[in-house]
Amino acid sequence: MPKDKLFKRKRRLIENFNFGKSTAKVFDDMLDRSVPFYAEIQRMIAEMVADFAVPGTNVYDLGCSTGNTFLTINRHVPQDVNFVGVDSSKEMLDIARQKLKQKGVSQKCELVCMDLNKAVPITNASVVILNLTLQFVRPLYRKRVVESIAAGLNDGGCLILVEKVLSPNSTINRFFIKYYYEFKKRQGYSRMEIAQKREALENVLVPYHFDENRELLLSSGFKGCDIFFRWYNFCGIVALK
Repeated sequence: MPKDKLFKRKRRLIENFNFGKSTAKVFDDMLDRSVPFYAEIQRMIAEMVADFAVPGTNVYDLGCSTGNTFLTINRHVPQDVNFVGVDSSKEMLDIARQKLKQKGVSQKCELVCMDLNKAVPITNASVVILNLTLQFVRPLYRKRVVESIAAGLNDGGCLILVEKVLSPNSTINRFFIKYYYEFKKRQGYSRMEIAQKREALENVLVPYHFDENRELLLSSGFKGCDIFFRWYNFCGIVALK
């Protein structure tokens, strides 16, 4: 697995973070080292998908990147469930196709390159996954995206949403961010790497408070939601149609 060294070198100009070729090549290492309990979150997603995926329906992963979630849930769902992965990065999808083929994923899988700032066409879905994706959708468009998900989910279906979140208390928020950066240092990132990536993400990743995400879900067609994972400023939410 290629190691993430994107911000290893001092940059004079920090450009906005993007999911192009350079990021795609090291993205799996970036996830493992940047997302606390990433493997456990994936395991929990698979556990929930196993209970909600209905034969003959579609399971969507919006922001599927290199296909990790499909690889994890593949053996947990009925054979006639269809996978639909959507991502705005062609480079991510190219890697996903290679991985899914190499691992011999048995489900029919369609990978679609699409800007997630638009309302995504969801049909006959029993599960939709947004794993660290909605935070990259511009706030102006988030309600439209979530409404399109709710409209395309079958009754009894679920949305699995994992996000960075803000605390409504500024002191707590500051400590949570501090603890997260300490986590990243333990994964081998330097202070300079952490600082440069933070600057690159500043205008790209816009987190909400948990209450804002909850209100967004309940006002967009979901009848209930709850937290299934929490680690400082990382939060997993399951919402029911």
